Amino acid sequence: MDFQALKRFVIFTLIVIFFTGIGTMTFLKSTLKADPKIKSIKPFYDLSINDINGDLIDLKSFKGKKIMLVNVASKCGYTDQYSDLQELYQTHSEKLEIIGIPCNDFGRQEPGSAEEIKSFCNVNYGITFTLASKQKIKSKPISNLYEWLSNPELNGWNSALPSWNFCKYIIDEEGELIHFFRSGVNPNDSEILELL
Repeated sequence: MDFQALKRFVIFTLIVIFFTGIGTMTFLKSTLKADPKIKSIKPFYDLSINDINGDLIDLKSFKGKKIMLVNVASKCGYTDQYSDLQELYQTHSEKLEIIGIPCNDFGRQEPGSAEEIKSFCNVNYGITFTLASKQKIKSKPISNLYEWLSNPELNGWNSALPSWNFCKYIIDEEGELIHFFRSGVNPNDSEILELL
């Protein structure tokens, strides 16, 4: 290989490494965080979602607490995070509300009815935090909750939708979206606990 060919190869390799690194950092970051100066355009508390029984969840009743919104599924490799979520809720329920949002959009891993989901959560994990009605995240029509969570024109900064089950969004005590954690971040991770 002559010098010019070697030079081109090295430059090409460096460019590939550089852009692959940028892509990996952007798409695989496990945590996204808001700039505290950025505020939502549409208030979080104006959203309406129903619980798993079909009753309206009064989001305004959670003002003054942090809220963790988690897209949950019963047949996922991350399903055991239900026990970690329940432990987190039992320990911090005076300042944290958890809302589990069942969704079948990721690998069809939440096919059950509302009754089946409730039974699964109660029997296997003793869930006492709020479970919402099943929502659509990737399929149409996307729920108004996930439209807000993933639209910077509504929440002020974030465009990331869940990449899989058990992604976590954190809403602060004033209704501002402040963090997004991907599935691999455990609910009892120090980065989450530090927010409480």
